[in-house]
Amino acid sequence: MKMNLQPCQRCQARVALRYRVQLDATHTWVLVCSACQAQVSQGNPHYRYGGTWKARRRRKTPDS
Repeated sequence: MKMNLQPCQRCQARVALRYRVQLDATHTWVLVCSACQAQVSQGNPHYRYGGTWKARRRRKTPDS
């Protein structure tokens, strides 16, 4: 089965594990990869962690 990889909303890297975070004063939630999460969390007064999102495996569809 293939993993359903999704893009990081900051760097566009396709990853299986993303973090839901707030980065700025708009308080908009974004899903970022671990590399971006480490960068934006350092010294950012607007940073807020909102949970970990994991990619789910795609289900096989029965052959018709």
